Amino acid sequence: MAFVAAELVKALRAQLVRLEDDLRARVDGDDVTARQESVAALWRAEHAEALSAQRTAASWQAWRDERVTQSAVAWLLLTVFARYCEDNTLVSKTWIGGPDADARQEALDARRTYFGANPEHTDRDWLNTIADHFSTLDATRGLVDSYSPLHQVAPSGDAARELLEFWWDKDTAGEPRWSFTGVDTRFLGDVYQDLSEWAQDTYALKQTPEFVEEFILDQTLEPALDERPLDGFTVIDPTCGSGHFLLGAFHRLLDRWQRQAPGLGHRVLVQRALESVYGVDINPFAVGIARFRLLVEALHASDDKSIEKLIDIKLNLAAGDSLLWGARQQAIDDELWSAGQEMTLSTEDAQALRTILQREHDAVVGNPPYITVKDKALNQTYRELYTTCHRKYALTVPFMELFFDLARTGGKGRAGWVGQITSNSFMKREFGSKLIEDFLSGRDLQRVIDTSGAYIPGHGTPTVILVARNRPPVGQSVRAVLGVRGEPGRPDNPAKGVVWSAIVEHIDDPEFENAWISVADLDRAVLRTHPWSLSGGGAMELLGRIEATSNRKLRALVKEIGFGAVTAEDSAFLLGERALQRAAVDSRFQRPVVEGDVVREWVVAPAETALWPYDEKTLGPELSQPVFQALWPNKSVLSLRVNLGQSQLERGLEWFEYSMFFKARYRTPLSITFAFVATHNHFVLDRGGKVFKQSAPVIKLPEGASEDDHLRLLGVLNSSVACFWLKQNSHNKGEGGGARVDAGYAARGEPWRESYEFTGTTLKDFPLPTSLPLGRARAIDDLAQQVAENSPASVAARAVPTRESLQTAHGSWERLRGLMIAQQEELDWEYYRIYGLIDIDLTYGGEVPSIQLGERAFEISLARCIRDGDADSTWFEHPMQTSTPLTEIPAHLPADYRELLQRRLDGIAASPGIRLLEKPEHKRRWASDPWDKRVTEALRDWLLDRTENRDLWFENGHPTPRSVAQLADRLDRDQDFRQVLRLWAGSPDVSTGAALEKLLADEGVPYLSAWRYKPSGLTKREAWEHTWDLQRREDAGEKLDAPIPVPPKYKTSDFRKTSYWARRGKLDVPKERFISYPSAGRDSDPTILLGWAGWDHGEQALALAGVIDERITADGWDQTSRDKLVPMLAGLAELLPWVRQWHDEIDPEFGESVADTIDEVLRSHSTELGIAYDKLAAWRPPVATRGRRTPKKTEATPA
Repeated sequence: MAFVAAELVKALRAQLVRLEDDLRARVDGDDVTARQESVAALWRAEHAEALSAQRTAASWQAWRDERVTQSAVAWLLLTVFARYCEDNTLVSKTWIGGPDADARQEALDARRTYFGANPEHTDRDWLNTIADHFSTLDATRGLVDSYSPLHQVAPSGDAARELLEFWWDKDTAGEPRWSFTGVDTRFLGDVYQDLSEWAQDTYALKQTPEFVEEFILDQTLEPALDERPLDGFTVIDPTCGSGHFLLGAFHRLLDRWQRQAPGLGHRVLVQRALESVYGVDINPFAVGIARFRLLVEALHASDDKSIEKLIDIKLNLAAGDSLLWGARQQAIDDELWSAGQEMTLSTEDAQALRTILQREHDAVVGNPPYITVKDKALNQTYRELYTTCHRKYALTVPFMELFFDLARTGGKGRAGWVGQITSNSFMKREFGSKLIEDFLSGRDLQRVIDTSGAYIPGHGTPTVILVARNRPPVGQSVRAVLGVRGEPGRPDNPAKGVVWSAIVEHIDDPEFENAWISVADLDRAVLRTHPWSLSGGGAMELLGRIEATSNRKLRALVKEIGFGAVTAEDSAFLLGERALQRAAVDSRFQRPVVEGDVVREWVVAPAETALWPYDEKTLGPELSQPVFQALWPNKSVLSLRVNLGQSQLERGLEWFEYSMFFKARYRTPLSITFAFVATHNHFVLDRGGKVFKQSAPVIKLPEGASEDDHLRLLGVLNSSVACFWLKQNSHNKGEGGGARVDAGYAARGEPWRESYEFTGTTLKDFPLPTSLPLGRARAIDDLAQQVAENSPASVAARAVPTRESLQTAHGSWERLRGLMIAQQEELDWEYYRIYGLIDIDLTYGGEVPSIQLGERAFEISLARCIRDGDADSTWFEHPMQTSTPLTEIPAHLPADYRELLQRRLDGIAASPGIRLLEKPEHKRRWASDPWDKRVTEALRDWLLDRTENRDLWFENGHPTPRSVAQLADRLDRDQDFRQVLRLWAGSPDVSTGAALEKLLADEGVPYLSAWRYKPSGLTKREAWEHTWDLQRREDAGEKLDAPIPVPPKYKTSDFRKTSYWARRGKLDVPKERFISYPSAGRDSDPTILLGWAGWDHGEQALALAGVIDERITADGWDQTSRDKLVPMLAGLAELLPWVRQWHDEIDPEFGESVADTIDEVLRSHSTELGIAYDKLAAWRPPVATRGRRTPKKTEATPA
């Protein structure tokens, strides 16, 4: 039966998780008898060696898990390949199944016979017979050779059996659920690409769609073949992955040979074609897959049916790092790598790599990875080998240089052809400047094709296709395909998408232009300077007009542009005001931190509060005790933060301070901050007291600059002209700011939804007009402050919020925002005239009326186009900017303002430049959450703040947990709380208890790790506790033998509830308001028992000890309640190291420390319950019971 690839991949992923669990247990699981002999010792020794040599800072658990994943993928792929070979009769043996019932039974019989001869063996050994057979075959040897992760650790017999059962599974018709009969080998690459998240991240696995491969080969391989003989011709993909370009090239070359020498036999022609095809990839499995696929294709072309025949087929493929082995700058020898690193890796065939990469080829094609280089040493090595590597470069850069290095040099008919689809990030991001200006400017670019608007499955990154020849530039122009608009949706057939079809059909028509692309012959001079702008539809002409009217650039007015601080570990510092108050951090160590997503519409929205470890006067690093205690759990993580190629301590910084902190940018209060990544230009004047992260850089004017100077500049930067210019010169990150799905980059269907990266370097080149008016900028800035003062959060902060006060504020907010919208329109149209784009003044002379979204001139024009079928947009429907599309000028507006709107509409219709500027992508969105939603959030925050009142959580000075019912009883006496609670609940009749239970449902995080985490999270917690133990030993003066390992960070999937993850994050930093005590409340009170997260560790321990004592003495819990008491004791045991660390001083009233008190309570109750103290950490919550599942039936019989 045929299968759906996505369904198989999903099923295989589930198998992979189970296999990883098994292999992890085989390495160092709790059951010593289940471990594979010597593996743990070997791995730990290798990990220790890596730590000592500073090859890794990963904890043992993280390092082990990465290797476990590698091995699990290898074992799973072994069975995938075996099944493929069986179903397509490429081998004579069967191990698992086959294409029909007879073959399936033959496999089962063979397995039964094997176990008859080897009764002590398991299914692991049976799987090994597959690997043994594959190792004898040229096609599959690379998948199972001694370098394969298969040999690092082997699964248990039970896990191997489960893997076999997966393939034995049948559908409802009794047919094998998964059949590969007749399936194209491309599927094998699909499975590998999507099987492992780790592999995707490590190797940037993305396959190139066939229609893209064909186009690139049409543009490169075919013209190269047309101008030179077949004999000796070579084509290479140095990033071949699982071989898609290689297969396409092979078929084209074979076709040419069949036409040139039809008398030669099939095998000879096939070998001639194969001799011209070369490929390398850093991923050994990818190369093995490519080798297998290419051999299968060669078999079919030769009319051979089996991979077991002794066929003389030679393949020019090798696994290795093309950037190292293909480098031209120096010979590759053992001195290339830095100390401690071997040049030749165990997976690399040095001779084959030199043969393939230290030569020139007629055509070089591929789809290189777009990721950055994470390994510090490798990053530096690439910088030494490739002169174009600049700043925080992506691999796009050195591979661009390598592709040309691999192409033949020579005269007009000799120079090699280069073709690649690659990320377009180099075109506008700063790291691409050297590549464009120092390298590509000296190469013969033939075609530059903007494919960012095309729907390309698997490519979530916007791309460009470059076609060139490895020679100096020839001619004055370069054929360019410029993007106008992106694919309007996801086409059923991506190869027939409107954007891609326009590219393919009109690449040879330099005068072509439609709604999707423009084709033009660009002057080479345009492409010699960074950044590149590949926008069509008149954008380049408008850009030229704007720049021609300017007599200075922004750099002439500013002192500096850049971010104010980089923590390099936000989760440790961005705790929020309430969490910092709970941790007793003084207000002088707190600062509102500004991130780009709160810089909107001329104002900085209420920002998160960060821990700020600096002296407020000198700005030098300073550490109070509460700050120290808040940061200490992450000391090892913070010490090893890397910036500028060095760790925090290597740079001479204190472990607790920010990774980067630019003091000079904080010495004067006035700054213009802006959103680094946003759909539109958002600049705001800030008057001091905040910390600006890298997502919200600041513009600092020279000392002495006035507020008016800042406001004048603010006005032009917030104009639609500035928005257009910035987008033409900035990197397009797509809809969502880069958070695209793998399905393909089709965000350009709605250009106004796309986010751009606005860098300081780009901004410095912004062309300023001769005049910078002040009036409208000041008016909008004043209105922005008033709008903020009328927000629900501001109303709730001033007084007890009421329905009436919120309604009044809503009316004011709507009116004031309407005035802001109108004033912004005036500012936009004022700058059209100042930049010389219109000759007449189209601004309003009187006091502007308040207008609503949908009433601006461009929106009326857009609504008419939608009505007439000339446009399709969701501009009016977005939930954060909903408005009514109006095709007529609103009658309620003043007559002279209506007349002005008509003149603006006439200007839009008459001027292509104004028409381009007056589009949604260049006009302010005024997006905001619905008023009711913001009211609900403000009321919720007000209520939760009241619920944290310290008096509620102490009884006679003793920390006291409360059930929700007990809290409701107390809070019901507070009239203000009752009133706001019912307003929030939306019902005057709701009970305080019911509403409070809903309010607090997700606000608590359990006191015990086992209640918080899933097994994966508990494994990570174990690593963290090991790190904390080492930190404590180091703090006590002990000299450690090795660096303290950095423990692994948490993921959502590590927590038992997403609400826990939301409160804790990847570093598990407590930011919750309350501590929850599952199953610890009175039997008579079903509501959850809560404690206050503002208690310190000592108070938390005393509170928990009090609950235990109350349950035993007051509620009669005894041995029959053991299952509920043991986790509470485990919670005490978990708190004890912290209590001893922070509260070990002797209390003169009691003559002992809190730590000693808790230790005594813990040991006493443990003895009473008959549980060993050191066994408490092993407690786990009971597994939820579910309905029984009927086991699947298979034909398999146990060994």
